[in-house]
Amino acid sequence: MKSVVDLTEVRGFLPCETPAAWIEAALTQLDVILVDHANCEKKAAATAMSLMHRYTEDNVLLNKMSRLAREELRHFEQVLKFMQQRNVAYASVTASRYAGELRKPVRSKDPGRLVDTLIVGALIEARSCERFAALAPHLDRELGEFYVSLLKSESRHFKDYLTLAERLVSREEVAERTAVFRGLEQHLIESPDDELRFHSGPPA
Repeated sequence: MKSVVDLTEVRGFLPCETPAAWIEAALTQLDVILVDHANCEKKAAATAMSLMHRYTEDNVLLNKMSRLAREELRHFEQVLKFMQQRNVAYASVTASRYAGELRKPVRSKDPGRLVDTLIVGALIEARSCERFAALAPHLDRELGEFYVSLLKSESRHFKDYLTLAERLVSREEVAERTAVFRGLEQHLIESPDDELRFHSGPPA
């Protein structure tokens, strides 16, 4: 199943590809992937809402995050429907280390805090997009087509986050901070994880 979305920018932004070992494991534990995917969509919407509450004076950010939150919640509903159709229980699963570790270098004061938070958001959206594309060719037609359908919005979200960051400081500073987070992101994606999650590394 081929993507109709050009992912050149997404792949260029990410520091590495998803390891083949993660893809192989994900295909054997699709129930876990679907549950964690649903959780990721909820968290993405919550992150957007959090930014809206914190930065009420920034109309551009408010509009972008409002649209993003609505899209992420719509995706959550779609994943939930797939789970129900496939009799996948919405069981509780622990969060992966990915997002928490990725946020550790975020600075504590603005505008640095917001810039870093937006860069982290861009990386998470880009990685989600790359993983949808990596999984789609190996899935059944219905689920594969759904994952392909998500590529356009996820790649747009990644660019929206970066554009918002570049409004606040110079492109050079955004690039410098992005390099910090890209190095950490690569470590998290390539190093083994004890539990399989949508953004985890390969199984230990």
